[in-house]
Amino acid sequence: MIKGKFYLKLTAIFFILMMVFASFSPVLAAEKDTSLADVKERGRLTVGLSADYPPYEFHKTVKGKDTIVGFDISIAKKIAKDMGVTLDIKEMDFDSLLPALKTNKIDMIISGMSPTPERLKEVDFSDPYMTVQQKVVIRKTDKDKFKTTNDFAGATVGAQKQTTQEALAQDELTGAKVKSLSKVTTLMLELQQKKLDAVVLEGPVADAYISQYDDLMISDVQFVNGTKQTAIAMNKGTTSLQKSVNASLQEIKDKNLLKEYQEEANKAMFKDGNFFTQYGSYYVKGALYTIGIAAVGVLFGSILGALLALMKLAKTRWLRWPANCYIEFVRGTPLLVQIFLVYFGTTAVFGGLNLPAIVAGCIALSLNSAAYVAEIIRAGIMAVDKGQEEAARSLGMTKVASMRYIILPQAIKNILPALGNEFITVIKESSIVSIIGITELMFMSGVVAGASFNAVLPYAVAAVIYFILTFGLSRLLGVAERRMRTSD
Repeated sequence: MIKGKFYLKLTAIFFILMMVFASFSPVLAAEKDTSLADVKERGRLTVGLSADYPPYEFHKTVKGKDTIVGFDISIAKKIAKDMGVTLDIKEMDFDSLLPALKTNKIDMIISGMSPTPERLKEVDFSDPYMTVQQKVVIRKTDKDKFKTTNDFAGATVGAQKQTTQEALAQDELTGAKVKSLSKVTTLMLELQQKKLDAVVLEGPVADAYISQYDDLMISDVQFVNGTKQTAIAMNKGTTSLQKSVNASLQEIKDKNLLKEYQEEANKAMFKDGNFFTQYGSYYVKGALYTIGIAAVGVLFGSILGALLALMKLAKTRWLRWPANCYIEFVRGTPLLVQIFLVYFGTTAVFGGLNLPAIVAGCIALSLNSAAYVAEIIRAGIMAVDKGQEEAARSLGMTKVASMRYIILPQAIKNILPALGNEFITVIKESSIVSIIGITELMFMSGVVAGASFNAVLPYAVAAVIYFILTFGLSRLLGVAERRMRTSD
């Protein structure tokens, strides 16, 4: 018990030191604004968005290729063209956009974002390029039930997380229970399945979904503060970049280009062909990413896990303590937190280090898997009879040699089923990396749900693919186990 408390305290100290180190990380503030010059020097403008928000931004198969379209994309293309640079789109969950901007992983956010007082404390915004009304989407069967903001007592209302709609639902829908989710497609699914009574959306987005769902409608509810301006978010102090963006937006306004962009987006919303011909390639891409990420996670997790297991079994406390602290910390924190620490934390702590999302995801999965693999390997080694090592040493073998040739081969047979289970677990847990925009299977399912306006079939297909992957892997591991038992 004392030993356990000691390791717990040591782990807590380790965690606190990490936070302190992060808090004292250097904040890079240039005396002279070079934001526009930096973009032009790179030759690339990186724009962050959440592409599940038609007609602002959504996925569509164009000439057999997955493409993000929408009038926000047209605006981004115009801005990049005026700057003389190429456009690079980075897609992630809406609530991950501001952290990505603050850590310089993107240059700006063009994703139907409004300049609220809270956001203005953190980032700067361009001139508004659109003014829209907020609307409440309900089921047609509830037409007479929800007519004013006072009709929502006890009702469950959905809104996208960290948005103006979320604030409106909390402030103006009297007595409503607000449920905040990351994806609009998930909100609409829950509304159809009667898990939500209403969903607050921007006018153009509400119109887009109503055109696809016959059982839904826009209620007569009118918000007091329902008028919202949409603008482009940029980091504080990026004055030159802001001026360039505002010049492009002014030209869009003067030439009435936004109307043209909206018409193009509305046309792109119409679907061609059946579900699988349109979106089959999305699932193939997502499944390949999932397999690759899981394989990398287990491979490097096994290597690091084996090292940690040997450190934990060492007689020297200076090897045991770091291994114990690491394992306790990783097993005691959620994988989602670890992904954010690797993806955003490395940039915050190390300044110029900007890991790509796929690299950060693989590192986070590897580090997480290592803690569990370490315990699996340690248990496997300890399960080998101590007499095996004593016999090897009595024959003149060194400790390293006896571990390599006698102990580990027997331990591997013992731990293979557990390692197989870890691989299967990593395949399923890899879905969490979608939060930072990695296009694995779960991410692509969300993409398909947003593009197809169908929130059930895309996830059902994903479930089947996950089952095929895990079931196939478990059968292969079964064959390997039988062969090992035969060789005994």
